[in-house]
Parts: sequence; C-alpha cells; structure tokens
Amino acid sequence: MAYYLYIPKWLFLTGIIAMKYYCCVTAAAVARKGKVPAVIVFGDSSVDAGNNNQILTLLKSNFKPYGRDFSGSRPTGRFCNGRIPPDFISEGFGLKPAVPAYLDPMYDISDFATGVCFASAGTGYDNATSDVLNVIPLWKEVEYYKEYQNKLRAHLGDRKANRILRQALYLVSLGTNDFLENYYIFPRRQSQFTVEEYQDFLVGIARNFFTKLHSLGARKFSLTGVPPMGCLPLERATNIFGHNECEEKYNKVAAQFNAKLKNMVAKLNQELRGLRLVFTDSVYDIFYDMVKKPSSYGFEVVGVACCSTGTFEMSYLCSELNPFTCSDANKYLFWDAFHPTEKTNHIISSHLIPFLKQKFLN
Repeated sequence: MAYYLYIPKWLFLTGIIAMKYYCCVTAAAVARKGKVPAVIVFGDSSVDAGNNNQILTLLKSNFKPYGRDFSGSRPTGRFCNGRIPPDFISEGFGLKPAVPAYLDPMYDISDFATGVCFASAGTGYDNATSDVLNVIPLWKEVEYYKEYQNKLRAHLGDRKANRILRQALYLVSLGTNDFLENYYIFPRRQSQFTVEEYQDFLVGIARNFFTKLHSLGARKFSLTGVPPMGCLPLERATNIFGHNECEEKYNKVAAQFNAKLKNMVAKLNQELRGLRLVFTDSVYDIFYDMVKKPSSYGFEVVGVACCSTGTFEMSYLCSELNPFTCSDANKYLFWDAFHPTEKTNHIISSHLIPFLKQKFLN
C-alpha cells in the first residue's frame, strides 16, 4: 500500500520563499568573507545557458536531444548534452550547480544573486558577428549587466550588492564566431582587414569591454580565448583536401589571437587599479591534447560529433529524430559539429577550477 504525504500549499510556498531568501543571504555572507559570492558570465554558445531561447533567432538549442544528460533530461538552451563550463566552475566554488540565463522568465533577481549568465550563442566581439544570426551583441550583454546591477541593489541594498559585484568571478568566453561565422564567411571584414589586422580589431574591442566592466565595479575576470577551432567537426568535414583532419590554418589563427589577448590582459592589469584579469590559455592546450590523444581522456571519437551524422549538424539540424545520433555521448569529444560534450566541458573545467581558486581565493 502506498502512502502519500500531503504538504499544504502555504507551507510549500513558504519553503520556496525561504530558499530564495537563503540564496541572497548566502551570497552576501560569502562576499563578506572575501570569497567568490557569484559567477557572472559573458560570451557566446560556449557559455550560453539559454538566453537565445527568449530572442528571435534560428540559433537555439532548447529542444531534445540537447540537454538529454542535464538534470531532469531537460533542454535548457545550452548547446550541449548536459552542463557547460560555467556550471562546473560555479559548483567548484561552492555555488549553484547550474548558472541561470538572465532572460529566462523562470528566474528572478533572488536566483541571480549567486550567479547569472548574459551570454548569447552566435555572438562575438564584433557587432557584425551578432548580426549574422540576429543574436545578442556583446554591448547588449553589458546593458543587461547594468540592468542586473540596479535590480541587485534594489533587492539587497547598495552595500551588499556592490560587495557581491566587486567580489564576483566574471567568466568571459567568445571569439570563435568572429572568425568562423563572420570573417571567413562574408567578404566585408576581409575587404577591410587582413586576418592579423582583424585580430587586433577584436582585441581592441575586448580591451574596451573589460575597461567598461571595470568602471562598473567588476574586478575579478577569467578570459578564455579561442579553442583550436580548426579541429571542430564542421571544419574537419569541409577540409576535404586535408583528409578531414584538423584545419591547421584556423588553429594557427586561434593561437595568434590568443597570444594577443594574453598580451592585452597583462597590460590592462597594470593600467586598471584593482583589476585581477587572468587569461586561461591552458584551455587551448587541453583541448588540442584531447584531440590528439583522445584515449588518454577516455574518448573514442574526436573527428565527428555525437549528434546526427556529427559532421555539420547543430541547432535545429541536431534533431531528436535523427537515427544516427550516438547513444553514449561520453565516448565523444564533441556533442554537435561546433560544441563539446558535457564530459569534455567537465574535463576542461576540472583543469581550470584549481587555477581559478589559486588566483581568486588567496
């Protein structure tokens, strides 16, 4: 015989309110102790938790098989079968196991007190990149952040909110789309810049972005550069004359761009008072090592992705109805033609978390 526990509605609602209050109080208390009270995210699909769900764009992933390995097998708008790096990093700092998207109507400012994501899949440093698929440009992500600041101050008071904003860890990850979805696809930027000049153009935008956030009170940043983008399944599939191996031309561009970002980071740390900006250049190295030595990380397939045929599909082409989608994503480095699996994200995050703790908890 089954027994059912009846919980009065008033008691259930009281519990929800209490949890939200505890979340905010915890964020403020952690900030007082000099810890990282929140994780705040800017960038593209590598870190988007679902903001594109709420805008008019074709670049979405709020449907299965995306999210099939996420808690509750729920597609959230993350371009992955499960969690993405900010989720693991947030959990690694003792915060929530999944950072919510700012535009998700399921959440409010009490949920965002310990973490919020402003990222938008398909965006880049260059405004022209966000125009390609009508996604949120980087400048608009900053506007949302300013709006968030005002909400947080109204909710917690200026003193507590400013402390959280100052001591939060800001994760920034973008740049791939500027090259693969803009510069190498459309003639406009190629007619204006050589690839080296375009790199410099993007670095200038990045510099202005960090300077702006610093003026708004942010201090602790982790910047991730561009991965070995020539090894993405989509680029390998089109590298026919290279026998579908990594397109090393793109990897070289990524490495050059990362070196320029790293140099910019060093200069900004000297120029902006109180800034603690780190460049996680190990991400490129770890990613490339996984591609070249997959068995060392427990992978069996790195040339194609898990979803559909694994060669060119992403977003709506990554369909639940496709019979070719793999049954075990843990064997694959990539989930779709452009994005890594949850396992890959976990491995990369596991390398980053000790480094970030050393930089921001001491």
